[in-house]
Amino acid sequence: MQNTEKLLSIKNLKKYFPIAKTSFFQKEQLYVRANEEITIDIQSGETFGLVGESGCGKSTLGRTLLQLYDQTAGSTLYYGRTLEEFAPSYVAETLQKAPKLIAAYKKLQEKAAAAAEECEKAGENATFFQHQTKNLLAAEAETAFQNVVKIMGGFASLDDCTEGAKVLLKKYKTNVKLSALNEQIRDLDGEIAFQEAIAKELKEDETVKKAEAKIGKALKKAESVRAKKEKLVSEVEQVKAALEADEKAVDDLKRKYADNEDFAKYEAMLDHGIDLSRLKYKEMRLLRKDIQIIFQDPYSSLNPRMTVGQIIGEGLTTHRFFKAGDPKMKEYIIKVMEQCGLQDYMLHRYPHQFSGGQRQRICIARALAVKPKFIVCDECVSALDVSIQSQIINLLEELKEKENLTYLFISHDLSVVRYISDRIGVMYLGNMVEMGTAEEVFSDPRHPYTVALLSSIPTTEVDAAKKERIILEGNIPSPIRPPEGCKFHTRCYMACDKCKVVPPPYVEVTPGHHVACHFLDKKVDENGDYLFELPGRTTEK
Repeated sequence: MQNTEKLLSIKNLKKYFPIAKTSFFQKEQLYVRANEEITIDIQSGETFGLVGESGCGKSTLGRTLLQLYDQTAGSTLYYGRTLEEFAPSYVAETLQKAPKLIAAYKKLQEKAAAAAEECEKAGENATFFQHQTKNLLAAEAETAFQNVVKIMGGFASLDDCTEGAKVLLKKYKTNVKLSALNEQIRDLDGEIAFQEAIAKELKEDETVKKAEAKIGKALKKAESVRAKKEKLVSEVEQVKAALEADEKAVDDLKRKYADNEDFAKYEAMLDHGIDLSRLKYKEMRLLRKDIQIIFQDPYSSLNPRMTVGQIIGEGLTTHRFFKAGDPKMKEYIIKVMEQCGLQDYMLHRYPHQFSGGQRQRICIARALAVKPKFIVCDECVSALDVSIQSQIINLLEELKEKENLTYLFISHDLSVVRYISDRIGVMYLGNMVEMGTAEEVFSDPRHPYTVALLSSIPTTEVDAAKKERIILEGNIPSPIRPPEGCKFHTRCYMACDKCKVVPPPYVEVTPGHHVACHFLDKKVDENGDYLFELPGRTTEK
């Protein structure tokens, strides 16, 4: 049974890359629209496959989720930790400036409405830049609105939100204090373990001079740190009591507005996910151990001046799993290497001494070492030969089962994606055009682009080889000035006049199966035969 607990929720994500202006007098700004209105919920423990042609925005989406690229608009919420536990600074900033932020998003909504009205008045004469301004302002206004309401909930609907913001801020500050104390306790636990490991190593090493004095010193330091920890534990109990009082104050204030419909509507939008797009650089670094990436090229993604042990150990010391020089770290690194099919004698070798498949295993070990919850696999097998591909795919599947990992698996190879994925999303020119379970997308594709992609899969089956392939003519349009209406209509074999003007809505045709197309009927039957005729040709049966 598939897990229904969300780990990531991406809503209306946009990623635009601004293009440098060619002249000092150029007023209009052009953008490469890499990702447009992407909405996905990724469940904990699943593999979400992402497919599409080169240049459709797959890799950009993966890197934007990890905030290696800044989002232009939309939200990326992470549920692997609670908002109270992580306590990001944007929560306090939102609550402290609540009245100003509410006024700001209302002003943006007015601007967006004015831009939409201007386009409507112009009708068919509306320029490309008018439409672009309208879309960007609408996205900016919606993002600003969501940023406030997800933190404040129903209090954002009130004319005077200061009292609500005040009690929420008090509760938040108590949470921050509790989070800081717990972090200090974790650090002290690490120090205790470190000193005890030194004492144990000294006991086992008979060559050490004055071993007893050194062992006593290490154990004494461990006891001193343990005493500090006990003081912090008692302080944690006091802060927890204060937090309970703050939570009661928030609940009591909310009861005053129990009959207010707008309050209830806004309260339903309250979200406790961590918005990755709003985190500061230092905060995002703290979450890097939860969210990792395996890059496409195993040759350029490894530092040639570092050994395998140093490459894997770098993340462990950065995220304070171990202190530098801790004897236990070497044992842990070797354990992770063995999990990924690497032998312990490879620990002191450099990347150039390994094959492509072995290098990719090192990349997987580096990502896995910090115990992540979510990994972006950015075409991580495309540079490898078929036999090595199968080994890496099986390794990823095995590690997923053992560590309860969640993957975003980006690839061109539809057969590989079908094998490893629970659900699949199909992208075209920055947009998600179809999404569903792997079985649904392959057995019942509803978008013409998906049908064409599936027809291109090489096969050794005689019956399947007889079926006519759909060859898409022409090149992918420019993401700078994409076509009006459906972006796929310039290459679509089913396009009509409506497709050239009206963008298709992204609708749910069956539970969990979403499609963006004006023609939502079945495209293939149970035997995989087309239920339509290709223009100028007759489908073979």
